[in-house]
Amino acid sequence: MKNPATSSAAHPPGSLADTTRDPAGAGARLGRIRLVSIVMVLIVWEILGRRINPLFMSYPSAIAKAAVSMAASGELLTALRSSLVTLVAGFFIASVIGIALGLLIGRYRAIDAATDWLVNALYATPLIAVIPLIILWFGLGDSAKLFIVTILAVFPVLINTAAGVRNLPRALIDVGAAFAANERQVFVKIILPAVLPYIMTGLRLGIGRAIIGMVAAEFFTAITGLGALIVKYGNQYDTAAMFVPILILMLLGVTLTALVRHLEERLAPWRGHHE
Repeated sequence: MKNPATSSAAHPPGSLADTTRDPAGAGARLGRIRLVSIVMVLIVWEILGRRINPLFMSYPSAIAKAAVSMAASGELLTALRSSLVTLVAGFFIASVIGIALGLLIGRYRAIDAATDWLVNALYATPLIAVIPLIILWFGLGDSAKLFIVTILAVFPVLINTAAGVRNLPRALIDVGAAFAANERQVFVKIILPAVLPYIMTGLRLGIGRAIIGMVAAEFFTAITGLGALIVKYGNQYDTAAMFVPILILMLLGVTLTALVRHLEERLAPWRGHHE
């Protein structure tokens, strides 16, 4: 019989084996480490930020004070609402288009041959170079921002989805053919479940690109949204107020990415256990 004392000594608390046996405890421990690191960064930022000319850098307490003032006036919530509507709508459209086209391009060689040059050319084109043209097409309203967010976010989803279909083992398709599955059944029963991790990775990458596209569009239109606030307070040399929308964009990216990761763990739990 195994000696409990020997077993405990062989796998002390905090060891890799202990983490494997108690994933909930390991998660709580990592959460505490993350919280301590955030607090330390804020403290260091507060101390060093006060020593720098406020024209060039701000610090957390001043940024928090500016955030309260902007929220009280209503401009922060109005800008956040405008940006969120554009971001969510553009990302949803990009996800639908990217997944659909990615499945078709990855599955059918003829479609791949007809579109690969266009996908590569558009993906390699700097978006900043065509934003003035997009503004000429759609004006300075939400339509231009929606188009920019969609076109920037669609390619990570499309490319990852197509790559997942191409990397699908041929044996899986042969199994479907052996059981007389039609093309729709092959897509629904075989291809989609197999490429789901690739799709979720593309969605996570697409979120970052969508936020970049939203801010870039708002920089040029400078009418509404968080990007417009950055431009406004940057022109006024109000660094503390300018940091408020910047930090909100950071939190927005982290939150949306975490939501997609949670969705991935629900839809593809085998993927989440290996990350």
